[in-house]
Amino acid sequence: MTETAADTTLISYAPATGEELWRGEHGDVGEAVSRARRAWPEWAARSLTNRIELARRFANQVRKAADELAELIARETGKPLWEARTEVEAVVNKVEISVQAYAERTGKKKLDSALQGTAAVRHKPHGVMAVLGPYNFPVHLPNGHIVPALIAGNTILFKPSEKTPAVGAKLVECFHRCGIPKDVVQIVIGGPQEGKDLVAHPGVDGVLFTGSAQAGIAINRKLAANPGKIVALEMGGNNPIVVIDTPKVEDAAVLIVQSAFTTAGQRCTAARRLIVKDSMHDALLAELIPLTKKLLVGGPMDEPPPFMGPVIDNDTADKLGESFLELVTAGGKPLVHMRRPDPDKPFLTPGIVDTTDIEDRPDIELFGPVLQVIRVPDLDAGIAEANNTRFGLSASLIGGTPDDYARFWANIRAGIINWNRPTNGASSAAPFGGIGLSGNHRPAAYYAADYCAYPVASTEMDQPRANIGVGLKE
Repeated sequence: MTETAADTTLISYAPATGEELWRGEHGDVGEAVSRARRAWPEWAARSLTNRIELARRFANQVRKAADELAELIARETGKPLWEARTEVEAVVNKVEISVQAYAERTGKKKLDSALQGTAAVRHKPHGVMAVLGPYNFPVHLPNGHIVPALIAGNTILFKPSEKTPAVGAKLVECFHRCGIPKDVVQIVIGGPQEGKDLVAHPGVDGVLFTGSAQAGIAINRKLAANPGKIVALEMGGNNPIVVIDTPKVEDAAVLIVQSAFTTAGQRCTAARRLIVKDSMHDALLAELIPLTKKLLVGGPMDEPPPFMGPVIDNDTADKLGESFLELVTAGGKPLVHMRRPDPDKPFLTPGIVDTTDIEDRPDIELFGPVLQVIRVPDLDAGIAEANNTRFGLSASLIGGTPDDYARFWANIRAGIINWNRPTNGASSAAPFGGIGLSGNHRPAAYYAADYCAYPVASTEMDQPRANIGVGLKE
């Protein structure tokens, strides 16, 4: 939970305990942009080899600070320490993945011709990039924008979520400790207003955003008349996990729990809707419900380690509780009641509600541990129901044959499509993004290189040589 103690001060609190973790002054967007613009020419003029070397030194700094950083992530987000450690590992691994992706996605190309000279394709950085980060993965997701953008030669203005500024500040420290100039990577502390100011500032050449569809749409609308500014929107999803015939019912239940409730459901790829074939319904729910009730919910440092921690703050917990009750009031049947063990802290137990009989199910992203169950007669009906959303980020099929999966893959509207795997846990070595309200066709992860530099086509000769062959007077 984060709140403003004064107009210029941001305070961060640990969700699990309510203790104050960090406080800092709001950043000056105008000054930060000016510094980034001044730093950009020198940074872009450095050799690619030098920028890659500094990125690798950054990875070493993160390795050295791994325990400290993981503990801070766990405390500020509430996620279990074991999960925070996996996030730090992802930050380190992102560097080599980004180096490889830059070489593959933006490599130089030349085509020589004796008479026409050389045709070349090279890439240039955009300039100053604003990176707006989320709270659920406060280092991994912004880092997935920052590292590729730095390698490409951009300077960075990173505004972490106002709910996780302490982790953002620690990440930027690691960039500075490795020798990257302070004006090349800057942190801009603040709330929604600072984010809006960065988006609108004429000195910002690109906006790389991870967060809610509502905020992403607002950014898109703000920049609709400014095509010169590159915009990459990584938003959420109302993600389906479809279960058809399978003898592996226990495994199916585990995959559903992993998809819906990891990180307390606070993942953009989390399963929000379990779409299950009627013939599998009873056996599947007989496994899923007891397993869900066994999940440990607790503080990030608890022993034994919990499966999931709290949601990010009390306001979020209140809204999720209200949403669960609204689904029940609209005709949903609660299968596992969502509970709030402590009304003063944002811990929630996972909730499952059958919404099959709700005529107009709300097409929204409930960003927490809420899973809706929808029964269907067959795979085709399951595909139709899975596509009954404006979002299109992640979708999984559990069970079926290779032919069933081929039909599922061909007809599902999503950017990430899995078979007998969770909806979440995407690889950084593959593109990551969605369609509809889930993104704007600028996939991140391995394809981040595509929006961090733009291609330049050239034709070149050492000396001018030309003639006009027709149309001249004698």
